[in-house]
Amino acid sequence: MEIANPIEEARRYVANAEEVIKKADYDPELKRYTDGKYVKMAGNTLWNGCLVALDALFGISKRKGRPDIDKYTEAARKRDKKLLAFVVDGYSTIHLCMGYDGNKSKKVCDAGFDYANAIIDYCEKLLPVTVCA
Repeated sequence: MEIANPIEEARRYVANAEEVIKKADYDPELKRYTDGKYVKMAGNTLWNGCLVALDALFGISKRKGRPDIDKYTEAARKRDKKLLAFVVDGYSTIHLCMGYDGNKSKKVCDAGFDYANAIIDYCEKLLPVTVCA
């Protein structure tokens, strides 16, 4: 299934993740969220949004099974060093720390959202105008 505007769809994932993270109950005294379940859900939602943008940029079609990060890092390495840095750091922060580990630190979660937005914004810059319209 081809997405009409993958960048807008990716941003919709970020908006959904923002709603999910609100359910994690933030403790300002500890500067961390109290419910790792919602941190994991937000991280997975963010990473899926990044994959939507990256798939559109690289023309990677979805196959059965899990997406392989090596495909994305190799494609980013060939395309742009800055994008490669965003993908590698974003994968570590969003997918691993938030999505798998459920790291409740507010700083980690904020960084995850920052990386997701950076990846999506950078993909938008690199995509042909016809794909984003």
